[in-house]
Amino acid sequence: MKQDQPLLTKNAITLLKELIATPSFSSEEQQTATIIEKWFASYGIPCKREVNNVYAFNKFFDKSKPSILLNSHHDTVKPNSAYTKDPFLPQIEDGKLYGLGSNDAGGPLVSLIATFTYFYEVENLNHNLILVASAEEESSGAYGLNSMLDQLPKIEVAIVGEPTLMQLAIAEKGLVVFDGVVHGTPSHAAHPNQNNAIYKCIEVLQWFKEFSFEKVSEVLGEVKVTVTQINAGSQHNVVPAKVDLVIDVRVNDCYQNDEIVAILHKEAPCELIPRSIRLNSSSIPKEHPLVQSGIALGRGTYGSPTLSDQSILYCPSLKLGPGDSTRSHSADEFIFVREIEEGIDIYIKLLKGFIIQ
Repeated sequence: MKQDQPLLTKNAITLLKELIATPSFSSEEQQTATIIEKWFASYGIPCKREVNNVYAFNKFFDKSKPSILLNSHHDTVKPNSAYTKDPFLPQIEDGKLYGLGSNDAGGPLVSLIATFTYFYEVENLNHNLILVASAEEESSGAYGLNSMLDQLPKIEVAIVGEPTLMQLAIAEKGLVVFDGVVHGTPSHAAHPNQNNAIYKCIEVLQWFKEFSFEKVSEVLGEVKVTVTQINAGSQHNVVPAKVDLVIDVRVNDCYQNDEIVAILHKEAPCELIPRSIRLNSSSIPKEHPLVQSGIALGRGTYGSPTLSDQSILYCPSLKLGPGDSTRSHSADEFIFVREIEEGIDIYIKLLKGFIIQ
């Protein structure tokens, strides 16, 4: 049965309100997973659940056809102390739907769920559709989308729902986080010390501030290296033996993460240990038919500096969704209702231009 798009959109907004009202911090998404299961049940769509990941296939799934993954996440970060509104009370004011996770990534998630539901019973698609509402995206946890990939058919291309103002993010920076150590000689503060780790750290910080990687991406720009944490010392009269640093490296599509590690191990003036190298940059060619379908709808293309579940996908992927990335993790998070309405409409038109011959 063909779904009524306005009614689907209305129901998607109701679903988002339910998700906002239900705490779903990373690895604690049990209740929101159940809410999403109930959505599919209400439309007679069989779905499966793996831990807190909920997934479904279109009714006329055909193994001989390539598959498109529609993915977004239903976990959230914890609300910060600057909230003035109840983060779990969905309320609409001046066209804005407020609540934790409304923008990141509740709006994109419910829009993709509605889009999948719209196409669920459509016959003769030239691609299969697979919807995964995933967990643990915010924490890059072990039981998120990464744990689902070996249970899914081969994916030809993916749409990852994140707030992009419905512009086409055709590339995304990867991430390597390093723990750094600047070593020195511990001593009493009253005595001379020519190997003070804190003073040595000044030169190390300056090095990171001035260092740049050679290759610059046309879409993603430079690799961005940022010292984000520093810790040393235990009491006022003791020079510490070391200073601990955390370095955040956002990797463009000119490098693999293991290359970044090799270069910094060779060049950096301190000890560096990478936490993980699995969160690589991702991209999709601008010439890809899915991207061209979006461009035909007047959507622009850009490179995204923020990380998503694209980083663990093995296929070309497009990041696209309603909402604005600058609102993510902010106090009194919100998404405009009209953005969800527009998002569902554009998702449907985008896929019609790609999967219906």
